[in-house]
This record gives sequence, C-alpha cells and structure tokens, in this order.
Amino acid sequence: MKEISSEEFEKEVINGGKVVLDFYSTECPPCEAVAPKFEGLAKLYGKDIKFVKMFRQQNKPLAEKLGVKSSPTLLFFDNGVQLETSLSGGIKRSDIINQLDNMLAPERVKEIKSQIKPAVSEFDVIILGAGPGGLTAGLYLCQSKINTVLIDIALPGGQVSTTHEVSNYPGFIDPQPGYMLSHNMSEQTKLCGTSYKVAVDVSKIDLDKKEVIIDEFETIRAKKIIIATGTSPNLMGIPGERELKGKGISYCATCDAKYYDDKEVVVIGGGNSAVEEADFISKFASKITMVHQFDTYTANKQAQEKLFANPKISTLFEHEPRAFVKEGNKIITEVENLKTKTRSKLISDGVFVFIGWKPNVELFKNKLELDKWGYIKTNEDMQTSMPDIYAVGDVISKKYRQITTAVADGTIAAIAIAKEMD
Repeated sequence: MKEISSEEFEKEVINGGKVVLDFYSTECPPCEAVAPKFEGLAKLYGKDIKFVKMFRQQNKPLAEKLGVKSSPTLLFFDNGVQLETSLSGGIKRSDIINQLDNMLAPERVKEIKSQIKPAVSEFDVIILGAGPGGLTAGLYLCQSKINTVLIDIALPGGQVSTTHEVSNYPGFIDPQPGYMLSHNMSEQTKLCGTSYKVAVDVSKIDLDKKEVIIDEFETIRAKKIIIATGTSPNLMGIPGERELKGKGISYCATCDAKYYDDKEVVVIGGGNSAVEEADFISKFASKITMVHQFDTYTANKQAQEKLFANPKISTLFEHEPRAFVKEGNKIITEVENLKTKTRSKLISDGVFVFIGWKPNVELFKNKLELDKWGYIKTNEDMQTSMPDIYAVGDVISKKYRQITTAVADGTIAAIAIAKEMD
C-alpha cells in the first residue's frame, strides 16, 4: 500500500490498472476506523488490485474534482475509469470486499477467500462497544483480573470522539477536545490489559451461546456479555439523503467542517448536538442556515445564547426538509414551511444533519426486553432480561444520556460481574 499526492495520481491511479484510492483526513474517527480494514484487505487483494491513500486536506482540488465531499471516501478505478460505486463515512469491511470482488473474476475471488482461515478466541467477558461505558467497564474488569475483550465496529471512543469539545466532564478545568478525551479513556483501558478488536465488522451476535462473529471468520466466546453499542444518527428518510450521504450531506462536524472554509452550509436540527455543532462549523463556514421543525430550540440555554450571538448563523423555525438534490457543486435543500405548507429551496455547499439518535440493537433486539422507544431495559446492576447479559451507556432505557452517566453504567456492570465471578 502506498501514499500518493495529486502529482502522482495519473501515474499511480489512471495508469495503475485496478486501483482503490482512500481519501482520508486528520482528526477523523471514521478515517481511523477504516484504515486497518484497508490495510488488512491490501494484504489479501494486493496482488490483483493496487491500494493507495491520499491526504485529502493537502489535495483538495483533486478531491473536489473527483466528487469527494466526506472523509473517508474510497474510490475505485479500473484501467483509468472511475467506477460508479464509492464508499464514504462509516465504511464496513464487507462493503469494501463486495466492491473489490466485483472488480475480479469469480475464480480469482474464490482463491483469495480461501486464504482466510477461521479462528476462535475465548474470554471471560465480551464488551460490545468501546464508548465511555464500554471503556469504563473494560477498565474495572481488567483491574479485577477478568479476561476481557472490547469489540467495536469503529475505533474506541464512541460518539465522544466525534464531538469537537466537551466542557462538562469532571476533572478538567478547560473544555476538552472529544477525540482526546476518548483517546485518553481508551489508552487507560488498553494499558491495563483489556484486549481490543476494533474497526471490525460484527457479522453475528448469539446472546444464548454468548458468541460474537467478527469479520465473518473469527468467533469470540465468553461467559458474560456487556452490550455498550450506543446509538446512531437518525436519518430523515427523504429523497436524496442516502444518495448524497458523503457527497455533500454529513453527520460529523469534526470530520467535515474543515472543508467548508468560506462556504455556505445548512444544518438540520435544533437540539444540543445541532446547536453546538453549528457553532463549531461556524469557525469555518461563512454562513449557516439552521432548519428546525419547532418554533424554539430544544438545546440548553447556554448553547442557544452562544448561537444567537453568532452573526454567521440564522434559523428557519417551523420548517422541515423534504428533499435534497445536487446541482453542480451545490446542494439544494427543499424545505417546507409547516405553518403555510409552502416550499422553498436553500442553496448551499453542504448539509449537516443532527436530528437525534436511535439505539444500536438490530442484531439482538428480539432477544431482550426493550422500552417503547427501543432501548434496552436493565436493572440496578445493569443486567438485562437475559442471564449473563448486561447493557450500559446510551443504548439502555434511562432518563439522561451523558458521558458521565455512561461511565457510571460501565462501573456498575463491571463491579456486579466481578463479584459474580469471584
């Protein structure tokens, strides 16, 4: 695998045969998450397909020319022709494999797949998710000499790692960059001795057998499981959203705000995330239009006061997006006035969506008791409705979802398990 610049693009990519190009950025958790997958697949497919990387921030003109609007973005080329499919954002290993397989003959794909050998690992406790709750549970279990593994589809840190600033975590006088707070949590747990299997695809979770299959070939078994899978951004489900995800529509300000220097941006939402991230985006963008469905913001008062004092930011209250269309380098956001039912168009260089979260329970939701919003019910020891299965953090049913409450959940679950396993 090789890192290239714009000057080498024609030689290495256009004239390079079959090529996959990774545009990455710094301070970009999804970029860090895809990197080990990219490197691992380069070892498998590298004889047939060239794997190259390009630093997006230093190669902006080429990235924009190729339609790259989000980090990371994988582009695929076959003898100088850019293939229609591209991958961006939280990229799964299986999605990369599917595209690589499509570039090769079926016989060759079988040969490559035959090199993948099944593996089995045994632990006392599996923690699914490496956000603050999972990391804290891992730290306490490790200090109790319990053999524990953390599994995550991304890098450790959870949503904290994509938050530009955390001002309310105890012990820090000055606000902390989210990625540094999560990094320090992760390093503390790792140095204690907890095993990490991160930036992986979780193929299957069997809560009855207490087995987890990752990357379709490794089976991990344990005596107990802690679910700390957190939440994911809600999608609006309107025309153009999925098609333009990573191509002008983003869900991560930390990852992509830096690419909107002196440009105009639309931000969808009015809660804490939307208001706080809009303030961060305003450090780069020249103009921000907020679109919010209610007549007032639902964010905390301090965040609202800061937003109202920002001359770059204006708001369309009682409006909702109805469609997104790309015209040239611009994103057209069609919005509806909820009072008059009239529609209008907002022209911008990009759109950021912050409209809340949903619990990540798809792989096991039919096995556990959930509340009416789909969050996992637990008792005071963080035990779920299944024996030996615990849950912590944002994925559980509770009134407040904060870093501090996730850390408390992880502490409680780990102590409860440690006492049971003594």
